[in-house]
Amino acid sequence: MEQKRADLRIQGVSRAPGGHYRSVAIDGVSKVEGPVRSDGPFVMNGTVRVFGDVRTEELNVNGQLKIKGRLSFGTSQIDGYLKVDGSVDGERLALHGLLKAGGDCEAERFEGEGGFDIGGLLNAGTLDVRLYAGGKAREIGGDVIRVRRTARSVWKKMWLWMVPKRHLELKADLIEGDEVDLENTIASVVRGNRVVVGPGCRIGRVEYRSELIKRPGARIEEEVKFGDGNRLA
Repeated sequence: MEQKRADLRIQGVSRAPGGHYRSVAIDGVSKVEGPVRSDGPFVMNGTVRVFGDVRTEELNVNGQLKIKGRLSFGTSQIDGYLKVDGSVDGERLALHGLLKAGGDCEAERFEGEGGFDIGGLLNAGTLDVRLYAGGKAREIGGDVIRVRRTARSVWKKMWLWMVPKRHLELKADLIEGDEVDLENTIASVVRGNRVVVGPGCRIGRVEYRSELIKRPGARIEEEVKFGDGNRLA
């Protein structure tokens, strides 16, 4: 007989053990002392720390969530601050705030506005972000990569105290995709089929196959077009 999972419900200031739950709902300031697996939604409002891995089909964060382990999800909505000591792996990540991951971050779709700091690789089928707090990753790869700088918003002012004091730029050693469209980006190498380098960009080397568009305010030190026997590395 299949085991019936219990729900984890926390309100106020409290703590709970880790475990395998049917769903998780936390409202308040809480600690979960162990890894958590949720077959249904993991929903939190407030400030939560989980001392272990988190695995859930649906993650909804409104506030601050810190995970002392890895994070795996199907879909996620992050309104606030998410810090993961390990890797992040999911289908869709919708960010309205700040994401910090110690390891790699992989998602089929990564979109939203805010800022991120990825300790390893950022890999997304589609990456569409509007930065107001800066972005950082060692390498970024995907099919479609689009980076913009966004204007200050009311929501941003609410979380301004959490924003790192650095320029609103994306920094990476390598950015590689099929369609790459960048603004306010600093990178050693950008590689793609069609590449658009917009204002505020400082790129060491651009390698492209079909088209390179350089907009006013962009700086590229070296441009290389592949074809006629050449190939992208």
